Amino acid sequence: MNQYNLGDLVFAAIDLRNDPLEDTGEGGVPGVAADELLAAAGTRGVVVNVGHVEADPTQDIYLVRFETGPDGTLAEPIGCLADELHYGAQT
Repeated sequence: MNQYNLGDLVFAAIDLRNDPLEDTGEGGVPGVAADELLAAAGTRGVVVNVGHVEADPTQDIYLVRFETGPDGTLAEPIGCLADELHYGAQT
């Protein structure tokens, strides 16, 4: 069972950066530099899809669209692992 579901409101638990690909060193998100900040810790987002890591079908991956500013505009979805997300504001 998934820890998060479609439509869930979540927050980034850590700063989420564009991880470089092992074989090329380029960022995994096209058009974004490797290691560029995608969502700061505490940024609110919504789960838009749920799947699993191809190499490990037991490892869930969540596509999340995070807010990009005070107007609530949502960025393109990025893949997140469960431990990179949490419900509610951090205290």
